[in-house]
Amino acid sequence: MIFLFAALSVLLCSVHSYPIEGLLEKNDEYYGNTVEDDDFSVSTLIEKANVNVGKNLSEPLVMFGDIAMPTGLQNADPCTARGCLWPKSSDGNVYVPFRISNQYSQRERETITQGLQSFAESTCIRFTPFNRQRDFVDIRSLSGCYSFVGRRGRGQTVSLSRQGCVFRSIIQHELLHALGFNHEQTRSDRDQHVRILLENVIPGMEHNFRKIQTINLGTPYDYNSVMHYGRFAFSSNREPTIVPIPDPNVAIGRAQQMSPTDILRVNRLYNCNSSASRNDIQPVQQNQFL
Repeated sequence: MIFLFAALSVLLCSVHSYPIEGLLEKNDEYYGNTVEDDDFSVSTLIEKANVNVGKNLSEPLVMFGDIAMPTGLQNADPCTARGCLWPKSSDGNVYVPFRISNQYSQRERETITQGLQSFAESTCIRFTPFNRQRDFVDIRSLSGCYSFVGRRGRGQTVSLSRQGCVFRSIIQHELLHALGFNHEQTRSDRDQHVRILLENVIPGMEHNFRKIQTINLGTPYDYNSVMHYGRFAFSSNREPTIVPIPDPNVAIGRAQQMSPTDILRVNRLYNCNSSASRNDIQPVQQNQFL
């Protein structure tokens, strides 16, 4: 009797384990191809957080998902061609002043400052507390996640809403915009690497997939860039809007932080070199919170 019970238990366990194993195999096989897989992609988080963007007339016009547009400029052409880089110091570093609103909790401020300081770990970019400089990044919790592209002058807003934007990936994403970078899937050679399925895009959102004559800095297309949209970005029917080619099963838009290629581009755009001081990385002080 005991033997029979044990045999039945083994049989039941094996029956119940089969579908689970099958499910795991399916997830491995279709990694990066389901809507659920992209729930925490940068583009999905931004899309959800930006549901109210545009409703507040006191905020800038936001287009292309999360790019704030200067008054009178209705496109997202590469600003680097117009001289919108942040200036380089004589010591080889690029100091970008910033100010963080007191809207954030202590934990949120720590997450934001860690995102700011992450650039100093691998580039010559140094986000430094605002101290009456003319041009600076003004980090605030407004209606969503968005940033201007490149240095625009004066206090330029980087919005990191407390409702959905205070993640390392989004912080780096928006700061890369502020440094002069556009989205990966809009770069000039994108058609060699992805197909854009406009038939699956929410009507009226097609502009988010416009191709731009970007300056690619001699770097390859990067599916792992923190600037790449997810497979289902702005989908109207839970079908893909971006499909990699030639392999449609390649995971895209899943970065949780800057990729090595993202870092390489920053260093090339700003001509970072080994002479840039790495001894000046200091903990962020409390006086930048206003």
